[in-house]
Amino acid sequence: MLDVKKTIKDVESRMELTVLHLEDTFDHIRAGRATVKLLDGIKCECYGTMMEISQCANCSCPDAKSIIIQPWDKSMLKVIEKAIINSSLGIMPENNGEILRIGLPPMTEERRRQLSKQCKTEAESAKVAIRNIRRDAIESLKKDIKNGLPEDVEKDAENTIQKAHDKFIKNLEAVYAAKDREIMSV
Repeated sequence: MLDVKKTIKDVESRMELTVLHLEDTFDHIRAGRATVKLLDGIKCECYGTMMEISQCANCSCPDAKSIIIQPWDKSMLKVIEKAIINSSLGIMPENNGEILRIGLPPMTEERRRQLSKQCKTEAESAKVAIRNIRRDAIESLKKDIKNGLPEDVEKDAENTIQKAHDKFIKNLEAVYAAKDREIMSV
């Protein structure tokens, strides 16, 4: 009986982590307004090791269309600039000798549609992950029947897992719909 409760808690926590991962993935997709999360994942060589830009500079967004990067060590300015140029952002930073300024141009309709498709793909991957979590849990419960778990307890647990699945799928759809609205708004 305790094993069933543990399985259900495990399923719900894994599904919650899937939703959180999708939200984090969406944070890294540009949606018309500047955010320092766009720089996450861009690494530069800092004192002999590869570091993310946020670990060797102060990054901020003074307005909705620009990002300012102020390195803690001025000698890092060129290295950070080169890392941004070589990244997948596709944006050229402005270097004034003390800070880097990244001006984000307005997105075209075509680019908005591409990002919307990318978000839809990410949301579908998250749905598949949640379905796989449900499937694995139900298979585990069915194996537990052979080890002495009563069938009615297994059916109740299966229904609880299905309800959790439905709840988290709705959460995913709401997160996707909000991001899609944000991307498509001009």
